[in-house]
Amino acid sequence: TYIMKELLSCSHPFSKQAVEHVQSHLSKKQVTSTLFQPYIEEICESLRGNIFQKFMESDKFTRFCQWKNVELNIHLTMNDFSVHRIIGRGGFGEVYGCRKADTGKMYAMKCLDKKRIKMKQGETLALNERIMLSLVSTGDCPFIVCMTYAFHTPDKLCFILDLMNGGDLHYHLSQHGVFSEKEMRFYATEIILGLEHMHSRFVVYRDLKPANILLDEHGHVRISDLGLACDFSKKKPHASVGTHGYMAPEVLQKGTAYDSSADWFS
Repeated sequence: TYIMKELLSCSHPFSKQAVEHVQSHLSKKQVTSTLFQPYIEEICESLRGNIFQKFMESDKFTRFCQWKNVELNIHLTMNDFSVHRIIGRGGFGEVYGCRKADTGKMYAMKCLDKKRIKMKQGETLALNERIMLSLVSTGDCPFIVCMTYAFHTPDKLCFILDLMNGGDLHYHLSQHGVFSEKEMRFYATEIILGLEHMHSRFVVYRDLKPANILLDEHGHVRISDLGLACDFSKKKPHASVGTHGYMAPEVLQKGTAYDSSADWFS
């Protein structure tokens, strides 16, 4: 609907060659299935330009991706995955290694216990994490732990995420004592690219710290755990959340509105 409104709001100047092609066939009463193909090709080319870019930058694109995600995941159950050992624990549940039965691909399965969520009054946090994962998982960014599927059982909420086997930066820093300048430049570059992807989706992360930067088996890093992230597309946040020592001054100052710039301080 968004794209059609944009197309209808501006007249598209078809090329002379395309118009002559259609007129020639119509004058000869040759109405074939490919009659309007030149028009279609030019419209598609137009869509690849400003109109589709504007659609991607609008809130309609975000909603579209969220609904497509729901549509794809609506029939998934625990039986679609082979669950392996625990690889992490959190306030609301555990993270397991898992394999999708039909493709054989390995993922991390984050299972949030519904009873624990209710007991700790964490419904808003759990829902927010689900929404933020949907927002940043569009575009398949290689520097964020993205969500591929999501479903729920009677007692758990399950997020199927990128699997990271290399530990986190906090662990590696404690093992090495110090990173070389070359290593730091490499990690910083990939973290910055991950943050830029989030910010392009109007998401401020708010919890950047070594423990939330996970490594894969090749040493590349991804930003993980979007529990404290929020959407600032319509209203700037002002809550004082995060981890002390990494929080920007404007985040520490209660009642002060901020945006994605808070992540750069961290």
